[in-house]
Amino acid sequence: MKRRPFIRRLAAGAVLSLLACSAVFADVLDDIKEAGVLTVAVPQDFPPFGSVGTDLKPIGYDIDMAKLIADDLGVLVELVPVTSTNRIPFLTTGKADLVISSLGKNPDREKVIDFTDAYAPFFNGVFGPDDVAAADAAALSGKTLGVTRGSIEDLELSKIAPEDLTIKRFEDNNGTISAYLSGQVELIATGNVVAAAVNEQTDQRNLSVKFLIKNSPCYVGVAKGEDALKAKVNEIIAAAKADGRLEKIAGTWLQQPLPDDL
Repeated sequence: MKRRPFIRRLAAGAVLSLLACSAVFADVLDDIKEAGVLTVAVPQDFPPFGSVGTDLKPIGYDIDMAKLIADDLGVLVELVPVTSTNRIPFLTTGKADLVISSLGKNPDREKVIDFTDAYAPFFNGVFGPDDVAAADAAALSGKTLGVTRGSIEDLELSKIAPEDLTIKRFEDNNGTISAYLSGQVELIATGNVVAAAVNEQTDQRNLSVKFLIKNSPCYVGVAKGEDALKAKVNEIIAAAKADGRLEKIAGTWLQQPLPDDL
């Protein structure tokens, strides 16, 4: 083979490879605008952030937030129901453009995805009936506690739990709540809004807060490297805070105003 034609073939192959890479790493924000659709991973079993209404359509804080972002982008929204376990994989594998699913931020998650500014208040704690005392992690000794597998409260509680605490992990929040209401576990670790929602729906076993695990506001999850999309969503969140739209969503689903430090 002659040297010059061989070099030309190598150069042509390199150009094609670069073009292919450009296609693979195309800006997701541009793709969303071109397609006219924003695909968002949202919760389906986590009221008031996400659940199914009487008409079998998704409702909740996170659903309203997804619609708000899509409206400001001038595109339609496609909602993809997820669980605590699979919400991040849906983002990293390209099945969703954003994750709006009561997502807390921690160093391990920050290695995998990026986060926008906070859009909703949330704190995690240990909850249980009034007659069970548990003022701190040490007081959980010998008790049985339920938690949703892979949730932020699961990760944080595991760091402080005494060795003789029995932790029962469930695949979704419905499983965790059902285990508590049926008496399978004495206590649960969950979010403040979840406990409030359960207390509104049933008086079977009241949930009162025992102690806080972590203050963990909710963030929108964005795939690594999608800086333009992250910046645009931050711009939309800031505008929604300033014009009162985010306050309205909080009032509707949390029955409380947004904290000043959000």
